[in-house]
Amino acid sequence: MLHLTLRQLEIFCAVAQTGSTVAAADAVALSQSATSAALQQLEQAMGAQLFERVGRRLALNDAGRALLPEALALLEQARGMEQAFSARTQGLPVRLRVAASTTIGTYALPAVLARLARSHPQLSVDLRIANTREVGEAVQALDVDLGLIEGSSQWEGLEVEPWMRDELVIVAAAHDGLVQEAALRPLGVAALRQARWLLREPGSGTREMVEHALLPHLRQLPAGATLGSSEAIARCVAQGLGISCLSRVLVQALVASGELAVLPTTLPRMWRDFSLVQRAGKRRSPALQAFVRACHEIAQHARP
Repeated sequence: MLHLTLRQLEIFCAVAQTGSTVAAADAVALSQSATSAALQQLEQAMGAQLFERVGRRLALNDAGRALLPEALALLEQARGMEQAFSARTQGLPVRLRVAASTTIGTYALPAVLARLARSHPQLSVDLRIANTREVGEAVQALDVDLGLIEGSSQWEGLEVEPWMRDELVIVAAAHDGLVQEAALRPLGVAALRQARWLLREPGSGTREMVEHALLPHLRQLPAGATLGSSEAIARCVAQGLGISCLSRVLVQALVASGELAVLPTTLPRMWRDFSLVQRAGKRRSPALQAFVRACHEIAQHARP
């Protein structure tokens, strides 16, 4: 006989994420007393205490930390089952929750979503755009079904699948003096060190990859300014506020219009991978498999 219920596990996860039965009660639409009682029943069924009280907060102990990923995975599986059968019996669209880093969400995913709309019109995608660190955290917490990131994954418990290759290029405003200088001779390390760099914020996959590509050569990369959007950086570079290292797919339109120029340098060409990330052990539903398949089909057409 089972002594656990999905509702108890849902309440346990809510307490773990909020740190109190009061906040968890709001999240699961129960009274505080009912939330506390359900948590107590779960601990009795498990034969172990799951939380320690730290001041006014409830913090997971070692038993609670061991249970949390299993509980999250069970809840996710139950939601997927409920959604799949609801869609099948009621003819409702299946909804996927996807998180993508800024460059991917803005420039790479529209083609994927268009392809998916043609092949699976009953499949809807709720897309969250954030920086790479936030995407990884959302995947870890099972807030989304899949993440798409720039750079490498540094989180435990995530499976990473290479997806698409992207070139990083150094750009300046078309009227910047460095453009004329580079036309005569590719820019060397000394000229690049003296330039004013516009960079993404710490935690961004673009920032991580730019530092990984440039620091071995330049030794230092002081930020003249940091911005939370690669698009904003490209626009500021076009106004002559500095230079930057950005995705070629992002700057392609501005280069074609003559607002930006790619600077020839003595550095080797720089590449990075876009990756798909999901919780380790998570089984892909048919809808998620269709989304991943569309991602790889688009990558085949975009391969350099």
